[in-house]
Amino acid sequence: MVSINTTNATPQHSRVAMALGVKDSSVRLQAALAAGSHPDPGLLDALVERCAIEPDFFVRDMLSWALTRLPPEITLPRLRRELDSERAQARSQALHTLSKIGERSAGAWVTRDMLRDADDEVARTAWRVAVALVPQDEEKDLVDELATQLGRGDRTVRLSLSRALVDLGDVIEPAMEKAAANPDPAVAAHARATLLLLQDPETGFDAAIDEATRVVTLGPERAAAVAVAAAGAAETAGAAEC
Repeated sequence: MVSINTTNATPQHSRVAMALGVKDSSVRLQAALAAGSHPDPGLLDALVERCAIEPDFFVRDMLSWALTRLPPEITLPRLRRELDSERAQARSQALHTLSKIGERSAGAWVTRDMLRDADDEVARTAWRVAVALVPQDEEKDLVDELATQLGRGDRTVRLSLSRALVDLGDVIEPAMEKAAANPDPAVAAHARATLLLLQDPETGFDAAIDEATRVVTLGPERAAAVAVAAAGAAETAGAAEC
């Protein structure tokens, strides 16, 4: 393997590195685009460090793309260091970039602590990356870990978790069925909604949550009876109109 020197700055990557820190986000976006269009290993640290503090979503995404254009043998170790950063955005963006690179061995770097990270954005990204990179023989363990996060956060967080779980497929059913009996109604409803999405991907998340909450509130038998009664009333009303 050829050794790559990332420390000797050239005038070109010095200009790009400086542009990444200017106030105008459009200039930063162009700088990130230039970094990806003309990959320079000397920009590795500048790109990774900017990811940790960049406020603009589109610039961050372009920075990640630029990192994917660099040799993975230098990029992956640098991103792994960022996973231990005290800055939540640094951790989240490093995880996001790992998902873009798609190196399956990096799935082992997504730890239990990351899946339970107190920062919602870090946790959401970790869920997505873990699902994308998990080996098939470890899917059940991942499902069990993700199930501990059911009921967490606001709608956005819960939707992210449901999507991650549904992407794993039928392997989630036993854990979701168990969680659907959880005494915490938020956990139970989230688990039921995830099962509904698995069974019918066209079901909207809000509709799935509403239906799951109704079942949890009324109990499965009573909810079923109410549904049958409602269907009968609708059929009777339709017949009367005819």
